[in-house]
Amino acid sequence: MYGLYDRDGILRYVNSDKKACLDYAELFELQSTNFCLMNLVDNLDKENDTNPVLNQEENNN
Repeated sequence: MYGLYDRDGILRYVNSDKKACLDYAELFELQSTNFCLMNLVDNLDKENDTNPVLNQEENNN
């Protein structure tokens, strides 16, 4: 899944197809400097790789 965020950090569009997100940006004439395209699945996988017990210990110090 890909998410297209505008420069204010607001999620504007979500789709499993990267090209569809880029087509959305083109349709609404968003310049590449005005949006960010993120692979949401990769970001979730990275978050799940952390050890929650270690993170909890770090937060308690």
